[in-house]
Amino acid sequence: MPDHILFLTGKLAEKSLHKVLESMQPTEFTYDVRQIGINVAGLMTSDFVRRRVTDVGQATRILVPGRCRGDLEALAAHYGIPVQRGPDELKDIPQYFGREGKAADLSRCDVLIFAEIVEATQLDIPGILARARRYGDDGADVVDLGCLPNTPFPHLEEAVQELKRAGFRVSVDSLDPADLRRGAAAGSDYLLSMNEETLWLADEVASTPVVIPARPGDLDSLGRAIEQLERMGRAYFADPILDPIHFGFTDSIVRYAEVRKRFPDAPMMMGIGNLTELTEADTTGINALLMGIISELRVNAILATEVSPHARTAVREADLARRVMFAARDESSLPKGYSGGLTTTHERKPFPDTAEEIAELAGAIKDPSYRIQVSDAGVHLYNRDGLFTATDPFELYPHIRVVGDEGHAFYLGVELARAQIAWQLGKRYNQDQELEWGVAVKRRAESLQSFKAAGTTLSHKLRMKT
Repeated sequence: MPDHILFLTGKLAEKSLHKVLESMQPTEFTYDVRQIGINVAGLMTSDFVRRRVTDVGQATRILVPGRCRGDLEALAAHYGIPVQRGPDELKDIPQYFGREGKAADLSRCDVLIFAEIVEATQLDIPGILARARRYGDDGADVVDLGCLPNTPFPHLEEAVQELKRAGFRVSVDSLDPADLRRGAAAGSDYLLSMNEETLWLADEVASTPVVIPARPGDLDSLGRAIEQLERMGRAYFADPILDPIHFGFTDSIVRYAEVRKRFPDAPMMMGIGNLTELTEADTTGINALLMGIISELRVNAILATEVSPHARTAVREADLARRVMFAARDESSLPKGYSGGLTTTHERKPFPDTAEEIAELAGAIKDPSYRIQVSDAGVHLYNRDGLFTATDPFELYPHIRVVGDEGHAFYLGVELARAQIAWQLGKRYNQDQELEWGVAVKRRAESLQSFKAAGTTLSHKLRMKT
């Protein structure tokens, strides 16, 4: 027997919910839609549901709106069937049931992230540990200590030891064999930027070497280093070196492909900073594209940096990108529909409702509370007094009639500003919620909480009294 789902909704959303479910023509479940006497479905609470729903009929589970507040486990115990939250937007119901997108397991990846502390020589030990913790929180697997040419690093050994003591895997990156020897003696797990001319150091240390060409673009020297390490039975990574755009970028990508052809099983590393740092473009897209190349070529590790302010989330972006690409490759699929975290300034489906649908909804409003929605036509502001649409919130100002304290004005200003940004960029806007910026921004606690703590009470729909 298929699942029989009872969809609970409000007066304003009932018609739209029926349309969405009818368009799905589901075969995996049957359903009933029940309007339970509340205008706005998003204001539904578990207590309200319990009072209004006394009979669940033949339902095997209940689906409430995504913004429904309260204890759903208690509701499930009361009705004896599962009670679940659906998506925030009813038009996302098809995706919720797997009709669109892919329910991917993003817990898997096969690319190590080395996160380099480029200015490690200039930081004290607490500063190095703080940076390492941030990189670790963002997904880094190895913390890399960058050594600068002709720059003393007197606390290198202490830095390695303290990082190891804190539970990090550590690498040391230097072209100076003396720095590498010091790092290895202190317990570094990896040594970066060795080549065939400094490979003698591998006989003296236990650290895993990361080898590069002896001269820029010299794949023969890199090949000899690989062959020597394999004869020694040593673990290693080979890095052909990624060059910046207009300084050999295309040729360097070809070199990675060539190394993979010559050495099908060789573990490889790619330093992505020459593209993320040296290209004035959003790093989310660059990381996604590079990780796609890395996935195809089976590159096993990357070296990421966050030097330029515009690349300050590069590690977090690379972490998500490696997981998306792994999932897509594993399913022989395009890397689309797995996560919206890398589309930070745009969204695949920014405007769930058309201007006509919003107008139909606005016509049913009988109270003074202002609602705000966004379509491709602009920002829509409406209550019982009418519907007003503009692409600039200042054009809406003459139509707003507010009597109340400054909290009401502040609230409406914040929401209209968010709505304008969403319309300009093509992002999803939900009233009373922060805009989603994907992996670029770590979610903060609800912004309204601090406002409430200051003594101003804001509901989901502040009542703008006429």
